[in-house]
Amino acid sequence: MAHPFFERETRAPVEGPFAAEELGLAFRNVGLPLEALRYDVTPLGMHYTLSHFDVPEIDAGGFRLAVGGAVEAPLSLRVDDLKALAPPRTLRVTLECAGNGRAGMTPRYPSMPWQAGGVGTAEWTGVALRHLLALARLGPAVTELAFVGADRGFDSGVEHAFGRSLPRALALDDDVILAWEMNGRPLPPQHGAPLRLVVPGWFGMASVKWLDFIEAREQPYDGYQQAVGYHYRKQANEPGVPITHAKVKSLMAPPGIPDWYTRRRLADRGRITVTGRAWSGAGTPIERVQFAVDGEWRYALLAPAAHRYAWQRWECEWDATPGEHELACRATDASGATQPMVPEWNRAGMGNNAVQVVQVTVR
Repeated sequence: MAHPFFERETRAPVEGPFAAEELGLAFRNVGLPLEALRYDVTPLGMHYTLSHFDVPEIDAGGFRLAVGGAVEAPLSLRVDDLKALAPPRTLRVTLECAGNGRAGMTPRYPSMPWQAGGVGTAEWTGVALRHLLALARLGPAVTELAFVGADRGFDSGVEHAFGRSLPRALALDDDVILAWEMNGRPLPPQHGAPLRLVVPGWFGMASVKWLDFIEAREQPYDGYQQAVGYHYRKQANEPGVPITHAKVKSLMAPPGIPDWYTRRRLADRGRITVTGRAWSGAGTPIERVQFAVDGEWRYALLAPAAHRYAWQRWECEWDATPGEHELACRATDASGATQPMVPEWNRAGMGNNAVQVVQVTVR
């Protein structure tokens, strides 16, 4: 029997109100409340989640991670077996959804309508992937490793399990880990329990949750989310550019108090310390953050990069005067990359790192 879904991409960029399907995705997934930027490490319930399909039901006691493909020693290991491979590593990592900020692109792609909250920072504990690959003994012709999760469904009419791949050299990097803990606790179901991949410095789609199978490959992985999804495209029929590292970005915790419905801010006059976070991809540190009031830019005080892959705190003093004001922040990383004032548009609404703007009324 044929399935009821289209075998082609049917979602074109749109303008106007959010569709019921987009609102449904927003109810299923969780964004970071921007006031939670005050935490160095995001509490578990505030860290963003994005799941393409259902959260799978996995029996932790019977779970086995399979490793196969072009290896000399195929494996089937429990989490306890992984824990015995090498001393565990804990990395503080900022993960951001590649679609974060999609709602700010015009026209927008109908999908998860992220505004700014598709980000979070956690401490992930696990074992370096390279120890597992050493045990499996990769074949000499292996060029990449594919990582397939237990979650399965349809996207654009294509049935598949969510999967991504990494080049061999990156998969062997010390900082790519198989994680079983988040913030010192066992992984929650929505974050990939019992085991997930964590790829620091990349957008979140690379960190496959509910990891089920690792395949050593001598040819490029052709899974849907690798070969078709997660590309920057201007036109529907072009190959596009694969999405990899996160982009330089900063966010502020909006000052004052909010209106319940509009989230517009109200603050009292006087000295206000505005704080936020800034980060970039590939472990590149932030060089500077600037803060603007009504278009006048000044330098913010930036905390040192204490953790290679985690966001950095910044703050700036604002002498708030009565009236309507527009606040903004922008970051520049050590490579010289700076946030743009407007997003670089693409069909899927990916990689929006444009400057954040917050409207504040001061009384």
